[in-house]
Amino acid sequence: MDLAERLVAVAEALLPATREDDGALTVHHDGTFASLRVVSVGDGLDMVSLNQILAWDLPLDDELRTKVAGHTRGTLLGTVSLAEKQGSADVLLRYNFPGSGLSDEALGTLIMMVLSTGADVRRTLT
Repeated sequence: MDLAERLVAVAEALLPATREDDGALTVHHDGTFASLRVVSVGDGLDMVSLNQILAWDLPLDDELRTKVAGHTRGTLLGTVSLAEKQGSADVLLRYNFPGSGLSDEALGTLIMMVLSTGADVRRTLT
């Protein structure tokens, strides 16, 4: 079974998930949702790309910018970013990691650790 098939099986065993037409897998965790996909970056090197939406349409102000900047500096499992829109903002967490060589248990544990980190950040922002 290739990494993409394993990712689907592992994620669906842990979380509510939807397979998207473009090959991504959307999962829901603790008030957030995330897109997971496998990206091949070289021969024998497949990465899991995880993009988690933590909060959306938050009022954009200096307090939010400061909070997100603190999470950007302090979050170890992923990069927290602020997507500014006109008067509001969305907050995302992105994390890419090599998936080849991970057992199913390790893959599931790492996914849950990243998603839980994102949910923790969400709680501080909402």
